[in-house]
Amino acid sequence: MIEPELRHLCDLKVELGAPIELGDAPRGKRRIIPIVGGTVTGERLAGRILDLGADWQTVLADGSAELDTRYAMETHDGAVIDIRNFGYRHGPKEVLERLARGEAVDPASYYMRTRPSFETGDARYEWLNRTMFVGTGTRGTDHVSLTFFEVV
Repeated sequence: MIEPELRHLCDLKVELGAPIELGDAPRGKRRIIPIVGGTVTGERLAGRILDLGADWQTVLADGSAELDTRYAMETHDGAVIDIRNFGYRHGPKEVLERLARGEAVDPASYYMRTRPSFETGDARYEWLNRTMFVGTGTRGTDHVSLTFFEVV
């Protein structure tokens, strides 16, 4: 078997709107966090995050979060790419409470990992449709920073 390696794809700064609280549901506290813009920088993928989409997030009883996002980007050369990104954020209770209050927290003090997938009809980026990726992230006060890696 060949051991997979990771190759940097891009860095994202995803700007967030005010959360819409849905309340407690059977699996946890549900909230929708609008995605209102941002940037994508990288050698192979660069552009801007469009003002549409959201994170349909579930915060579980232990404070951990399931991240379930869908949004879109426009590349520097005009392609539109759908992004779906599912992941988890967890850590010590006091760290998660600080994040929930919007405080700045050292990213090394909690776990935030994702598995993004991309879809586009633009032939220049069709390779995204059939490639696996993983991501790591941090939560800021009004944005999320993500780094995506191609699994090669």
